[in-house]
Amino acid sequence: MPEFYDTHAHLDYPDFANDFPDVLARAQAAGITKMISIGTDLESSRRAIQLAEQHSPIYAVVGWHPNDALAAPEDIRPALRELVKHPKVVAIGETGLDYFRLPSSKTPPGSAEEDERVKQKQAVIFRQQLEVAAETGLNIVVHQRGDCFEDTLKIFTPFAEKVRAVFHCFASDAATMQRVLALGSLVSFTGILTFKNGQNIRDTLAATPMGKFMLETDCPFLAPVPYRGKRCEPAYVKEIAEVAAQVKGYSLEELSKATCETAAEFFAKLTVA
Repeated sequence: MPEFYDTHAHLDYPDFANDFPDVLARAQAAGITKMISIGTDLESSRRAIQLAEQHSPIYAVVGWHPNDALAAPEDIRPALRELVKHPKVVAIGETGLDYFRLPSSKTPPGSAEEDERVKQKQAVIFRQQLEVAAETGLNIVVHQRGDCFEDTLKIFTPFAEKVRAVFHCFASDAATMQRVLALGSLVSFTGILTFKNGQNIRDTLAATPMGKFMLETDCPFLAPVPYRGKRCEPAYVKEIAEVAAQVKGYSLEELSKATCETAAEFFAKLTVA
């Protein structure tokens, strides 16, 4: 059976609390041999590390998500510097920018001033995480949603010679993908690849060279067809991989080799037997 990695999962979320052993068993039965649990704040990052300590196939990424920017301490660097010392912490994140859920988009809507305050705090904690990544030699997992790609690149580009990024849950066009690759970074595709209305994502994958992308679930979100609308889990990388192989015109074995090698290179502390 071809093996695959789930390079972006939120395994510490309460969605998995009641059947976690079964989730892991299904993943391994589907050939998903490594899973990376992604932190969204310091507590979530610590939980990801704990899962990695308890389960050999699991690794951790530690960081602070932009949607929770206002709750972040003024300086998250000291805490991150401690967390990244753990041998199973393989990257920093997820971090980045998110203009999709700004105060003005909520009910009742917030003000333009509130939006700007959130954007500024997102930028501050994004830069702080990039600084720790540059110091420690780890790469970074980037979240960008809403009309924020240009701002994301503006913050990331000064670090691009020292830090590589994976733009996770990539849902932009091929031209945008090429701009990411030009900085030496990667993209990663989720179950959106399998959606009926996901042709634009399949077109982007078709244009993405082998060795420049990874696969992920972003579980518990974005379950692929035929599980769409249900809780996602790492086992479903198999369904994502099947569609990706069709789009690229490669066998599952060829896709397995390419995506696992890409992940092992990007996540340098990922132990590969």
